[in-house]
Amino acid sequence: MTKQMDFDLLVIGAGPGGYHAAIRAAQLGLKVACAEREALGGVCLNVGCIPTKALLHAGEMMAAAHEAADFGLSFGEQKLNVQKLNGWKDGIVKKLTGGVGALFKANKVTHLVGQASFVDPHTVKVGDKTYTASNIIIATGSEPARLPGLEVDQQNIVDSTGALVVPDPIPARMLCVGGGVIGFEFAHVYNNLGSKVKVIEFLPSIIPGADADAVKEFSKAMKKQGIEIETQTKANKAEKKQGGIHVELESVGTGEKRTEVFDRVLVAVGRRPRTDGLNAQAAGVTVTDRGFIPADREQRTNVPHIYSIGDVAGNPMLAHKAMKEGLVAAEVVAGKPAAQDAVAIPGVVYTSPELAWVGLTEQEAKDKGYQVKTGNFPFSASGRAMTLQQTDGFVKMVVEKDTDLVLGVHIVGPHASDMLGEASLALEMAATAADIALTIHAHPTLGESVLEAAEAVHKQAIHIMNR
Repeated sequence: MTKQMDFDLLVIGAGPGGYHAAIRAAQLGLKVACAEREALGGVCLNVGCIPTKALLHAGEMMAAAHEAADFGLSFGEQKLNVQKLNGWKDGIVKKLTGGVGALFKANKVTHLVGQASFVDPHTVKVGDKTYTASNIIIATGSEPARLPGLEVDQQNIVDSTGALVVPDPIPARMLCVGGGVIGFEFAHVYNNLGSKVKVIEFLPSIIPGADADAVKEFSKAMKKQGIEIETQTKANKAEKKQGGIHVELESVGTGEKRTEVFDRVLVAVGRRPRTDGLNAQAAGVTVTDRGFIPADREQRTNVPHIYSIGDVAGNPMLAHKAMKEGLVAAEVVAGKPAAQDAVAIPGVVYTSPELAWVGLTEQEAKDKGYQVKTGNFPFSASGRAMTLQQTDGFVKMVVEKDTDLVLGVHIVGPHASDMLGEASLALEMAATAADIALTIHAHPTLGESVLEAAEAVHKQAIHIMNR
């Protein structure tokens, strides 16, 4: 006789992927538990997506107050209350994490508190107790990668978690080691709050994975705001001495070394999967040399009743990718015909202007053998962008020449992330540039720029000179 399991599904990790999986499985009638050793909501809600966006908004409000003088508004001397800023940010986090707890209760998801580790393929120890489950989803997420020579103390040298606590006073000079999404979002925050910021990147270009034209425009906008950018540069070591943090920088190309002094250093060189304490080998689950737990399109690992989702399952390490994979895994567990078949996964840098993209870059499309044509529409020609006083950037559409099929959309500009939804749907629905151009967009809106980029593919945009 088969032993009765405690749960139909046990989810390890309550980040975006984990809590989505737990709630969807419960909606489908399964008896579900979700184990979390820290706070509900995982990295994203607690020390990632949400608090970062709060700080970005605060910094942009300060910048906007300066710019308001251009159209006749004056707010007097700006004063930053750091304690209140940190409290406001933390309040948003508390409200959202509390919301996840309420959703668990409403959906009858059992919340287990503690480190989860496998005992065998169907048994997991959480804290001092053990539980059995017919199916298990691993959703343990990721953590900041480390650099030798730059030991994080969360005071002088910080990672993305430490950078969320804004110090008082604001650091006069700040170095961001890593020119990816995280590095530039924090560079933007601290630049707007009053720091003199430098970003260094080991590779020849910043924001890996983004379209070259978009990166060039984004870089120009960041430099215009006062952020210094150096590519092909690495930080070898950092020491706290008199006058600040002395950082040895080295040119990747020439090997030339120099020392510069900063008041705070952010290490933002990517993230690594989080599997410490999981004891995956006890369940027979494959873990790669880099710590990832691979999964197939149904999110199954090499052990069919154990699933892997989100950052721990592999790149890209994005909350919305984890959410989708969580839903897929839950539906598969419930016997539904589900699979991860996303045509494209959006990427966003939430600065101002934002950089957002979905699908193939122009170069990626060419490398895959497509004959491509592109359409570009600048926000400097958008009436709505002018009224927002945010005219930097453009919409670029990459299209297959013969079929007119949309292959990718790349946006640098205000609210780019919000406009990306239309582009993502276009790719998922196999839309053509003509489909978008024929769709009536409200006027005046920023979204019209997507329409005009589609028309520019055919050299029929109304508000620019078509070349």
